Amino acid sequence: QVQLVESGGGLVQPGGSLRLSCAASGGLFSIYTMAWYRQAPGKQRELVAGIVASGGTNYADSVKARFTVSRDNAKNTVYLQMNNLKPEDTAVYYCTKVLPSPQYWGQGTQVTVSS
Repeated sequence: QVQLVESGGGLVQPGGSLRLSCAASGGLFSIYTMAWYRQAPGKQRELVAGIVASGGTNYADSVKARFTVSRDNAKNTVYLQMNNLKPEDTAVYYCTKVLPSPQYWGQGTQVTVSS
């Protein structure tokens, strides 16, 4: 059983920054493929960024050059650094262990970008 706990969400003005953290417990974190998803009101959950065990990353086009996903295997934690935030980034952000299966999800953390 893997547990994921996100933190770091909040209210920020457009152009601001936030760093989300996702602490994992249970299992061998260093081999996991991890990802961040988000879900805005009335919209489907969408992939934001992913990071594989070797450190390779991928991003949604909408966040490239603004968001950075990283991991610290010693702390069993994955991060999402979000810069130059826009109102359209407002959503609940979820951390997920993608691989190996089964997939696990955190409870989500709210990010609101508004002036």
